[in-house]
Amino acid sequence: MTATPRPPLKELLAKASPLRSGDVLAGLAAATEEERVRAQMALADVPLTRFLHECVVPYEEDEVTRLIIDGHDAQAFAPVSSFSVGQLRDWLLTDAADADTLAALAPGLTPEMVAAASKLMRLQDLILVASKCRVVTRFRNTIGLPGTFSVRLQPNHPTDDLKGIAASTLDGLCYGCGDAVIGVNPATDSLDNIIRISEMLDGLITRYGIPTQSCVLTHVTTTMEAIARGAPVDLCFQSIAGTQQANASFGVSLALLQEALEATRSLRRGTVGNNVMYFETGQGSALSAGAHHGVDQQTLEVRAYAVARRFEPLLVNTVVGFIGPEYLYNGKQILRAGLEDHCCGKLLGLPMGVDVCYTNHAEADQDDMDALLTLLATAGCTFIMGIPGADDIMLNYQSTSFHDAAYVRRLLDRKPAPEFAAWLEAVGVLDPRGALVPMSPGNRLLALSDGIN
Repeated sequence: MTATPRPPLKELLAKASPLRSGDVLAGLAAATEEERVRAQMALADVPLTRFLHECVVPYEEDEVTRLIIDGHDAQAFAPVSSFSVGQLRDWLLTDAADADTLAALAPGLTPEMVAAASKLMRLQDLILVASKCRVVTRFRNTIGLPGTFSVRLQPNHPTDDLKGIAASTLDGLCYGCGDAVIGVNPATDSLDNIIRISEMLDGLITRYGIPTQSCVLTHVTTTMEAIARGAPVDLCFQSIAGTQQANASFGVSLALLQEALEATRSLRRGTVGNNVMYFETGQGSALSAGAHHGVDQQTLEVRAYAVARRFEPLLVNTVVGFIGPEYLYNGKQILRAGLEDHCCGKLLGLPMGVDVCYTNHAEADQDDMDALLTLLATAGCTFIMGIPGADDIMLNYQSTSFHDAAYVRRLLDRKPAPEFAAWLEAVGVLDPRGALVPMSPGNRLLALSDGIN
């Protein structure tokens, strides 16, 4: 009798993935629920060591694969080296897998191992495992400490009007948002405009002694040009993906990201640490670039976290519903993907945030975002977005608001980063217990927009 050949890992990973529209679009998804369950059962029996010898994207063709394989820490991997995927999943749910143990294990896990284990998890598993991971980063404040919940203040404006950006920044600060970063997506990507926004944000932070950092989310090469022109750059931003070809579609390589890291660190603008990179990702980016190599979108997303890990970022977030319903069709798929991304990123040792969001043509609404936001908060998500009214008037998508961040902090008794929380108390935004204080006409934050031209 002839033995049945075992399917390639990338085929098994794809068919074991919970249903999502992107894998259907790529022709990779299981055709039926029965086929999906059979693939999950087969994947559970795969030894973790197989992932070190069978690459889902060829080693010779892809620098991300080479980064993963060449950078693998065999000593860190040793405690789980005898496990199968199913055994890893089961062990992650035990008390033996505590915060210190998971932190020590992270360099020994490859993205494909982590993605595989997550495909066997229910939502509650993803939440529990992620809640046990602790990743702390620092620049002008300390992000990711137990009992904290941070917010990227996103004061985008459709014409990059400085007064409009300042007004939204003031609004967010009055709700205690902005400890992760004050980060602007520019409407116009010219170098002069990037410098203009950077200087304005730096002026606000300096003038009011705010222990946070700013970032203008332009291409990494533009940020480096701004640094060369003497701009006050705190963080260097870049969108990244899980294959060399997909990163090339973003105009980046590992060598370019290393150059950007060194240029940004050379400014020495941090006060409590020197984590200077900010990365954004999202399931479906490699497929949309025609650079997926027949690999499912969730596995490729986790490979992007290997790229991020290499550069010791201050912040990483998956913009989970932003790419559109072609990749995550509805609220159910967005919710699952957000919890997967957060859990997998944390297991790999990243300071993971999530842009809890959807586009207006997706089958999703704000109730779906409320559910995902609450589940992520219980899972220990590092940060979310804070946007006026949860409606980004420049990027035209729906996310989370300043009020949503206040809801999470009140519900779960979470505080901002400690340095930022102390500043908020000093200027009268928070009381000594960490609760928001009603704004009074004499509050000096109300003068934040004065002098903005």
